[in-house]
Amino acid sequence: MTRFALIPLLSGIVLLATPAQADEIFIGAYAHAVDTPFTFETGEGGVDGVIGYRFDRIGALDFVGKPAPYVLGSVNSDGGTNFAAVGLSWKIGKGPVYVRPAVGIAIHDGPEEKIAPDGRHLELGSRVLFEPEIAIGTRIDERFSIEASWMHVSHARLFNSGQNPGIDMMGVRLNYRL
Repeated sequence: MTRFALIPLLSGIVLLATPAQADEIFIGAYAHAVDTPFTFETGEGGVDGVIGYRFDRIGALDFVGKPAPYVLGSVNSDGGTNFAAVGLSWKIGKGPVYVRPAVGIAIHDGPEEKIAPDGRHLELGSRVLFEPEIAIGTRIDERFSIEASWMHVSHARLFNSGQNPGIDMMGVRLNYRL
């Protein structure tokens, strides 16, 4: 299976296993492998195209703020790491401006081994990664909103104590409420 087939396959499986009551879809463009204090050099770059689907909030999880489950796919323009993720997101704020934290699990198609000329390992250390994110958004109208967003993928050294460069992506996404 090619690495590009992995994302649609996983996204399709998650969509089939989830109720059809959708809340919104989103698309975005992100700078890939942004240098932040949470990451090390991975030797990657380019732009990530992201598409996602955010479902209705889960009323049964009222005790943690009724998060909305989501699924997303991210494809890198330079042939770098692509990934698919599922998780929960919270929309905090009832006015035109809001904050949207989220936490998810991702699976990626990055190389299993990638070594820099100086001998440092640049691979992500695990095929399964955590995918926390945070966005600040504003409503444009009843259906559309726009968000400035940061996404991070790494395994927090839980799966490999010696390896965890992680990848940060920063960008903007447009949401359309169904």
